[in-house]
Amino acid sequence: MATENLIPLESNPEVMNKFLQKLGVPSSWSVVDVMGLDSEMLSWVPCPVLAVMLLFPISEKYEQHKQQEESDILSKGQEVSSDIFYMKQNLSNACGTIALVHSVANNTDKIHLNDGVMKKFLDEAKGLDAAARGALLEKTEGIINAHKELAQEGQTNTPSAEDPVNHHFITFVHKDGALFELDGRKAFPVNHGPTTADTLLDDAAKVCQEFIARDPEEVRFTVVALTATD
Repeated sequence: MATENLIPLESNPEVMNKFLQKLGVPSSWSVVDVMGLDSEMLSWVPCPVLAVMLLFPISEKYEQHKQQEESDILSKGQEVSSDIFYMKQNLSNACGTIALVHSVANNTDKIHLNDGVMKKFLDEAKGLDAAARGALLEKTEGIINAHKELAQEGQTNTPSAEDPVNHHFITFVHKDGALFELDGRKAFPVNHGPTTADTLLDDAAKVCQEFIARDPEEVRFTVVALTATD
């Protein structure tokens, strides 16, 4: 199963919410579109915001930045909360599912999961490292099958699992006073500095703007947030 290619999940709140509810996330929490990153647009997003997810194109500029960032962190160090839930991505095109798992897993103090696949997975993954969590996800048929089912839904033409995909999902969460970027393709979580539960959306939006600024010719960026349902 490690070599299996999945069809990517669409950045579509309706699809993502079906996926979350299928896995045991109560309907009191849902994914919504973030229509813009200026303060007025951000003010339209329901509160509280538990996680922010960015879908962006993987470009040469991004890959260069990723390598430089990793090198800088390895040389200078960073603080990473021991409470952060982080996992590696092994399956192709599973980044949407991993972004959603990261969003929920780091907020289980607020999201009271129903008995089901997600709760069982998080219980089993609790004591594992990032690589082992990624391996466990590959074997968790309930999550993989939900991904496969929901990847067929959405508004765009569904690609095949073999089609090249150059978009990637990452998650931003607040943990212990810091803003963490969780990307299953990176070597570790990235600490982007101080934040609070109340300023998570604004602080994550600033980092999203940095991604956009690195690729000024690109327009294919999408931001969604996991929030309290209106």
